Amino acid sequence: MEDIYVRHLELLGYEKRFFPSQHYVYMLMVKWSDLSEKLIYRTYPEIHTFHKSLKDMFPIESGQIEKRDRIIPSLPAPRWLWESEKSRETTKSTLAEYCQKVISLPPHISRCKHLSNFFKVRPEDENPPAPNTLKRAETFLVSRDQARGVASEISAPIILDTYRVIADFEKSTKYEITLHTGDLVEIVEKNENGWWFCQCESKRGWIPASYLEPLDGPDEAEDAEPNYEGDEHITIQAYKAEQDDEISLEVGETVEVIHKLLDGWWVVRKGDETGYFPSMFLSKAGKRERLSPGGQRPPPRRSTIRNAKSIHNKSRQRLSQDTYRRNSRRYFQQKGSRLSEPQRNSKNAAKSPLKERKNQDNIPEMSGSSSESELKKEAPVIPPRPSPELILERCTDNTRKKVSIHKSRSSSSS
Repeated sequence: MEDIYVRHLELLGYEKRFFPSQHYVYMLMVKWSDLSEKLIYRTYPEIHTFHKSLKDMFPIESGQIEKRDRIIPSLPAPRWLWESEKSRETTKSTLAEYCQKVISLPPHISRCKHLSNFFKVRPEDENPPAPNTLKRAETFLVSRDQARGVASEISAPIILDTYRVIADFEKSTKYEITLHTGDLVEIVEKNENGWWFCQCESKRGWIPASYLEPLDGPDEAEDAEPNYEGDEHITIQAYKAEQDDEISLEVGETVEVIHKLLDGWWVVRKGDETGYFPSMFLSKAGKRERLSPGGQRPPPRRSTIRNAKSIHNKSRQRLSQDTYRRNSRRYFQQKGSRLSEPQRNSKNAAKSPLKERKNQDNIPEMSGSSSESELKKEAPVIPPRPSPELILERCTDNTRKKVSIHKSRSSSSS
């Protein structure tokens, strides 16, 4: 059996921990060749020690014999790292860049046992030490754009979102987490496929977003508004509908995503048909197929969860498929009218409202571009005065009474 190897390594951020003493650990997402994904924690000194041992194992590739032969990226010593975060003046390779470069090395380095053993999950990764009751660990996250740039841009701590579990969830794989109704969890990563990575006390793992609700109210506001223009995607796995509002699709079909929902079930349009479809079975058109974390099964939908107990009186409201279809038809009708409107305007360009008004007064029109410049110089046409009947119809009761009194006085004087 072929040994698995690291195929992707990404820096997610770091944690400032206070147990057993204050220290920092880096959060690394490790994707393996068997399609599994692991979140591990390593200190910077540990990573630097690994880096030095890797150079010793490959002296030629590290430039110890000839500097021009060096392909192993450099990594500053720990003391320089913290100085670079304060001064922002360092030009050396950062940890985020190092992670990307070391995995891009030739296979005899990037797939060696030493590298694989260092990035394997340790017991403390899945069960970190008990938190300090006096000081809470601070989590610093880095965006994906920052991860590709300068690691020194990791600066301020980010408060993780806290959600409440609405029903008991029993894990079915070792990557998931078992939780009970009423548990409070902190969300480390919100994935579009509906599987969220969370932490609860000393436990970490994946859980369906459909089992979670925010503490301050229903989360329909977090779902993006429908986009009836559609975002083109291709199905990378077949799915047969299990509910009436879902849609069955085969592999390789092109669909338009019109509503991306947080629980991983997106509303897609195929011709005149719409329905919910697992987002983890979709790939954006023109991009390489990407496998999603949190297992290869779609997360359960909120409507299928039994004994869900929400603390909010108002439940999350979702649009019906009839509404999606009706709004889609209305969008195409409006789009068709917008496309045909420029053609109508080009035909009727000579009959603008201002020109029509002038024609009513028998004012001759000027031809060519000079006519347009002349029209711009002229004062705007004053609209006609409304009739007395229209004024009385739209005026206030007080004005109407005054007009009637005035009429009665004028008639009596005559």
